[in-house]
Amino acid sequence: MSTTNGEFDSYRRSGFATKMGWGSRPALLLIDVCKAYWAEGSPLDISACPAGAASPDSMRKLLTAAREGGVPVLWTVVEFSDPDMKDAGLFWHKAKMLDIWKVGDKRGLGDFLPGLVPKEGELVLKKHYASGFFGTTLATDLRNLGVDTTVICGVSTSGCVRASALDAMQNGFRPMVVGSACGDRSDEIQNANLFDLNAKYADVVSEEEAVKQLKAGW
Repeated sequence: MSTTNGEFDSYRRSGFATKMGWGSRPALLLIDVCKAYWAEGSPLDISACPAGAASPDSMRKLLTAAREGGVPVLWTVVEFSDPDMKDAGLFWHKAKMLDIWKVGDKRGLGDFLPGLVPKEGELVLKKHYASGFFGTTLATDLRNLGVDTTVICGVSTSGCVRASALDAMQNGFRPMVVGSACGDRSDEIQNANLFDLNAKYADVVSEEEAVKQLKAGW
C-alpha cells in the first residue's frame, strides 16, 4: 500500500486510519481465488499488474501458515446456475463477464489455482454478489467457529475483497486485509482501495505479520 505522507497525515488528523488490531481467534478467508484472474484471454485477467501477478504466491504462504497453525480456512466462490443468469440479478446488467461462473461454462476459468485448493473440512461458500457475506452463511459459520478476526486475501481488491472486508467489520469480525495477497487490474486501483480500506474499514497488514499470527494459531 502506498500513498503520499501528506494524504496519510491528512486522514490521520481527521481521525481515520486508527489501528483496529488483532483479536485472538483468526480465520483465513480466501475470496474468489480462481483461474479467471490469471488466465491469458480471460476478461478478468490481472496478470499485467505486477502486484496482481504476484498475489497468488502470497496467498499460498498465508494458506500454509493457517494450516500449520490449525486456523479455520474458508473460501468463497462465485456460481450461477440459471441459464439466463437471472440469479445474478442487477449485477449481470452491470458486468457481463459474470457468465464465466455459470455452471457448465466450458472455459474452466472458475477452477482453483495450483496450490490454492480447498482441503477436506475447509468451508467453501457459494455466492452471487461481491461480498462473501451477502446471501451466504459466512457470518453464522464464523460465529459457530468462534472466530473474531478475518484474515482476508484474494481478488479483486476493489471488488469482492473490499466488499467482504466491509461486511466483516459490519458483522463484528476484525478484518485484516493482506495487501500483497490481494490483486487488481492496476497499481492505482490496488493502492487506492488498500488506502481507503485501511483508513475506514480494516487494517491493511503485511504478509509477514499475517503469517506470524496465523502460524501462532489460537
